[in-house]
Amino acid sequence: SARGEEAVGSAQLYHAAALSLSELCRAAPAAGGHRALPNPARIMALRRTLSLSAIQISRIMLPDDANIAGNVHGGTILKMIEEAGAIISTRHCNSNSKSEERCFAALARVERTDFVSPMSIGEVAHVSAEITYTSKHSVEVQVDVLAENIITGGKRLTNRATLWYVALSLKNVDKILEVPPIQYERKEDEEEGKKRYEAQKLERLENKHRTDDVILPIINPEPHTVGFSQSSLIHLVGPSDCTPQGFVHGGVTMKLMDEVAGIVAARHCKTNIVTASVDAINFHRKIKKGSVITISGRLTFTSNKSMETEVFVDSDPLVDHSQGRYRAASAFFTFVSLSKEARPLPIPQVVLKTEEEKKRFEEGKGRYLQSKARRQTENFAQ
Repeated sequence: SARGEEAVGSAQLYHAAALSLSELCRAAPAAGGHRALPNPARIMALRRTLSLSAIQISRIMLPDDANIAGNVHGGTILKMIEEAGAIISTRHCNSNSKSEERCFAALARVERTDFVSPMSIGEVAHVSAEITYTSKHSVEVQVDVLAENIITGGKRLTNRATLWYVALSLKNVDKILEVPPIQYERKEDEEEGKKRYEAQKLERLENKHRTDDVILPIINPEPHTVGFSQSSLIHLVGPSDCTPQGFVHGGVTMKLMDEVAGIVAARHCKTNIVTASVDAINFHRKIKKGSVITISGRLTFTSNKSMETEVFVDSDPLVDHSQGRYRAASAFFTFVSLSKEARPLPIPQVVLKTEEEKKRFEEGKGRYLQSKARRQTENFAQ
């Protein structure tokens, strides 16, 4: 048995996060060709490695999770993605046994997320999360979502997402703590992660200039104009929306944002619509329990087969009179229109009335062309 444990080697234990316990056992031949089991200490070490580096959560999709056509709301998937990211990030940020100050991971940003394939009622969503990079104060989490047909056993990829978290002290939620570093398999992995970190940091700084933008109501708007489809939702933040520390889960915010963006898209098309992608979601400030949040959305761009909606989240603390209304989050959502046979339908072109609407349209067109070029590059690489 001891000789079998030696055969496992430190290199295989290093990769244990990608192996199940049974796979590890099969990889450890002992003398005479018999299989050897790792001792209990190694099993406990492996389980700790697994729990810190990667997790998976699963849930069957119910009617409450979907629209009237049976397609699961993009916001439902985004909420599950954030739950997995919050669990693994908080575990990692508290993995340093020498640290006296405990913390929780707060969502700071979600990179562009593509909805590769719609999910339906009755399918099981498997959300897998893994930490791929750490800076001094932030954690990058990569998330994959698979849909499983539990009758046929078939699985397919539906989503991929990248999330960034920061560690906030439990004693002082305004204090950002240092994050324990992770071990990289290759030096190139760390260098690539640093490039992603610097890129998202720059984009967050560029996004700050939009925090004062507002969506004003339009009286008697014409069909297919921006004002005709723009929508707002007001929500009182309750305990079920929040973390134990009294702040709104990032996933709850994203779900509400997707609902408003979907209403805007449906009003414009008057058809069944599904989320196709979400551009980077930036979380500017935390939202406290008891606040009233207003989620507002407006159409910014339409192509032949897709439409982009800009969504803002503004928070208005009811009890804390020292703090006024502020911008909490912002993002761009892209939707497609589907027929009853789930085939893409043409999008009615948005009618632009003001110079500001024309400017936002051109900015949306730029994001659309960048996304299209990125997809073509990825397909060529494959």
